[in-house]
Amino acid sequence: MIVGVGIDVVEIDRFTDRLTANARLGERLFTQEELGLRPESMAARFAAKEALAKALGAPVGLRWTDAIVVRGEDGRPHLRISGTVAARAEALGVTSLHVSLSHDAGVATAIVIAEG
Repeated sequence: MIVGVGIDVVEIDRFTDRLTANARLGERLFTQEELGLRPESMAARFAAKEALAKALGAPVGLRWTDAIVVRGEDGRPHLRISGTVAARAEALGVTSLHVSLSHDAGVATAIVIAEG
């Protein structure tokens, strides 16, 4: 059963400009593991975090660093959740998360489906 669906779109140049202007923003949004990725990859990962929050009902108090997009052995993106995000997912009965990322023409997108 689908518990929630989220989608987000991020303009890559605008997102990169904001990260460059405010170094602390990157630290709030990303783990050390994520920080150093190419701009389009970081924008897509931020879109995934936003989409995940929407799929979970966009509750107040989720920490951005409690959700990480990792590449599986099969090359596909997967969400690794902990802390506030894992607690919310558990409260909703989420047993599986699906994520799809894309970036093209200066825009990064992500879709997340929460299944329970």
